[in-house]
Amino acid sequence: MLLVVSLIWGTTFVVQKNLEGVGIITFTGLRFVLGTLAISPLVYREYKKRQQTIRLIPQTNIYLYKKNDFVQLAMLGVFLFVAALLQQVGIASTSVTNAGFLTGFYVPMVPLLSWLILRQRPHWSVWPLSIGCVIGIGLLSGIDSLTFGSGDSWVLASCPFWALQIVFVGRIAERLNSPFLVAFSQFFVAGVLGLVWGLIKEPFSLAGMEQASTAILYAGLISVGIAYTGQVIAQRYTQAADAAIVMSSETLFASFFGFLLLGEVLDFEGILGCILILLCIVLIQLLPLFSNRRLPSNVVDG
Repeated sequence: MLLVVSLIWGTTFVVQKNLEGVGIITFTGLRFVLGTLAISPLVYREYKKRQQTIRLIPQTNIYLYKKNDFVQLAMLGVFLFVAALLQQVGIASTSVTNAGFLTGFYVPMVPLLSWLILRQRPHWSVWPLSIGCVIGIGLLSGIDSLTFGSGDSWVLASCPFWALQIVFVGRIAERLNSPFLVAFSQFFVAGVLGLVWGLIKEPFSLAGMEQASTAILYAGLISVGIAYTGQVIAQRYTQAADAAIVMSSETLFASFFGFLLLGEVLDFEGILGCILILLCIVLIQLLPLFSNRRLPSNVVDG
């Protein structure tokens, strides 16, 4: 599921780059409001199932929400909004190549923040594989030809917020056992923040909405409604650091669709970057399995 999520995100960079007709803040708000509306039926269905469970097992408190839960859901929405907004500001004034490469710096931040904030010590392989993913993204993006400008600073500033969202979203979704509620809540908060701020700061017109309709629909229904919801569901069963490494493949998919749709051809460094990213994704799944294999019954550990 995380690979599908990454595939969708890889195509969204191009859509975000060609944004016209609406302001950046308004666009960010609209895409998350549209994503909120798209998954509303799923949230209602999830709520009804929980109500049935409560009626069947009245004495349980597992399915009851606490006030602090909604505070954490709102926090997720703030992380998501700030990350998406900063990235969008950067994409508007930098290349898709630079944006894809610099966004990849959230990968090594995820295990670091998990360790510092949640005291979750990752498997040793996460550290070299995270760095390997960043190197692979750099090779794929043409690191030797990258130039650093103001737009790149905005994209880089979004990375800590992407990392925080990844660190907490799976943990909260697993604890609440309500992935659609978690997705809905963070989309709703991000959407309201974007729309209110956008209407205050930016000009708005129906003609502009129509001009940007393709970008809004794709980013809202596909990128947010499907991909971000899929991220929440998948991270219930995946460690945050592992998820970050798998989701770094969005740059790989962006290059693939660039070749398929735009005729862009990868050079030797780009192909090497693809191989390195794929290798890191495979190893992050396999190495912990080899490390945790049980010893034979006739062998005493230590």
